Amino acid sequence: MDEVAGAIADPVRREILLMLREERLSAGEIAERFAVSRPAVSRHLRVLRESGLVHDELVGRRRFYVLDTGRFTELAEWLALFARPSGWEHHLDALETEVYRTRRERRERGVADRGRENTA
Repeated sequence: MDEVAGAIADPVRREILLMLREERLSAGEIAERFAVSRPAVSRHLRVLRESGLVHDELVGRRRFYVLDTGRFTELAEWLALFARPSGWEHHLDALETEVYRTRRERRERGVADRGRENTA
């Protein structure tokens, strides 16, 4: 998990991961999208490869990089511990339900009151 967290700590590497979410790309295609040098992109790809977040595929003479999401699982599970509802969501849901119930009762009372006025 530490290796994955370290790999995604860099914004360039996070952007590379987002690009690879859409399609497999060569190092050159990735480098074209950044203002950093090709050797810098190659170093970022090496970190991502060593962390297991991407792997490369050789197609003919071209090497393509492909996202491997399996390594995100442990980190995602750990992060989910912090995303659990704090209890406020439950209270807010209950408040919303009460507001709708009160509005409905007022509407129903208003309709009943108007009905009595029309018959009187």
